[in-house]
Amino acid sequence: MSDLESVRGVYERKDEVQIVDVREPYEWEAGRIEGAIHIPLNDLMAGQGVDQLDQEKPVAVICRSGNRSELASLMLKAKGFDAYNVRDGMEGWDREGLPYSTPEGQPGHVA
Repeated sequence: MSDLESVRGVYERKDEVQIVDVREPYEWEAGRIEGAIHIPLNDLMAGQGVDQLDQEKPVAVICRSGNRSELASLMLKAKGFDAYNVRDGMEGWDREGLPYSTPEGQPGHVA
């Protein structure tokens, strides 16, 4: 398992990777990782938002639990990205006590 498949590994390397959050807008509004790029799964699967990503930088894909992000990471790999599914998703991020917040800067929660 790559360190980019664990929430702690992604947090420790957050300056070196692109974090793509594929959750729905209401989930994103409830709490997001600073610097993450929001591309809902349906948009990503339709090919939207990929132009925001740097092909030269690893991509860590996150959702609530790791299911949607698994599908998204496979799709990004098929498009030539070095993509990883963050297992345990935002639920794991929250359990580890890692920082995330609402758009207003308040403490986030997993929706």
